[in-house]
Amino acid sequence: MRTAAALLNVIDVEATCWEGQPPPGSVSEVIEIGLTVVDVRERRRASRHRILVRPERSTVSEFCRELTGLTQDEVARGVSFAQACRTLVEEYGAGVRPWASWGEYDRRQFARQSRADSVAYPFGYPTERLHTNAKAVFTEAYGLRRKPGMAQALQIAGLPLEGRHHRGEDDAWNIAALVLDLLGRGAWPGAGATGR
Repeated sequence: MRTAAALLNVIDVEATCWEGQPPPGSVSEVIEIGLTVVDVRERRRASRHRILVRPERSTVSEFCRELTGLTQDEVARGVSFAQACRTLVEEYGAGVRPWASWGEYDRRQFARQSRADSVAYPFGYPTERLHTNAKAVFTEAYGLRRKPGMAQALQIAGLPLEGRHHRGEDDAWNIAALVLDLLGRGAWPGAGATGR
């Protein structure tokens, strides 16, 4: 049986967004959670998942639709943010399993929206304890002066971009490939000692 430390959740969220300022009364809300489970010990992407989330205080703008490919009709059929967080905890061990994202945006968006919606933060506290900023690890491992975006990092690592960029499910899958690259280089935090 696998221990929780052998598995890593790689998460990428898409949220409502606008070109410029949001309309009055609108706030950026999660509309898609992409999740790829990485088996750290076996060095492989074990599974990929997608949770569509119904926004309550905003709608999908034309800019957001063009960026993500997600439509208002599609996300309106999603689950509430509270249910999405419960799913992360109940089905993917989010409260105890380490997780990673490309940068700090995803962690901060979850923290911000959890506070705003009075929903329990799904990843356990303190918020930094289980989270790894894969962008920072990649930047250091490759000796870069500037932190690259995910697509640029894939090019640097010689990996293909699979699927659609700015689609949460596909981005999580691609970030997981970068995590595996870092594991292969011995650069992923704790990989040698804990199997994390």
